[in-house]
Amino acid sequence: MTEPITDRILNRMAPAAELYYRLILVVGVSNAGKTKALQGLQVQISAPLINVNLELSRCLLDLTGRQRNLQVPHLLEDTLLESRSDVVLLDNLELLFDPALKQDPLRLLQGLSRKRTIIAAWNGDVKYDTLFYAEPGHPEYRHYPINDLIIEILHSEK
Repeated sequence: MTEPITDRILNRMAPAAELYYRLILVVGVSNAGKTKALQGLQVQISAPLINVNLELSRCLLDLTGRQRNLQVPHLLEDTLLESRSDVVLLDNLELLFDPALKQDPLRLLQGLSRKRTIIAAWNGDVKYDTLFYAEPGHPEYRHYPINDLIIEILHSEK
């Protein structure tokens, strides 16, 4: 019998707390169960679960395009500070990949994870020692080597 995803993620928290970047990525394609896994963790460890798309879009409404580009890291940091938690769960990260915001989503998450453990749902896949978001040719396409990343891969529930 396979270990439940929440237990697998919980087992990665202690090692993550010792790293420079305290970031755990829960990686899977759409409908693989990332949100469900984060909701289960929220219940188990009482950590805040933040919908990044919702919170960040609220903060960006009154800003110009240039202001948005510059303020995204600060606004997200402020949102995490408001949670007053050493462990934060992040879901719905798609806005971070918007080319208009000119962000590097993985580097942004890594920077935020210096002060707290972040467990983030990443809508993508891992192939050939590379973390992917979107498909090549898509405007939001990103790929990163998985060196020094803590990744828990979910396979589709279909």
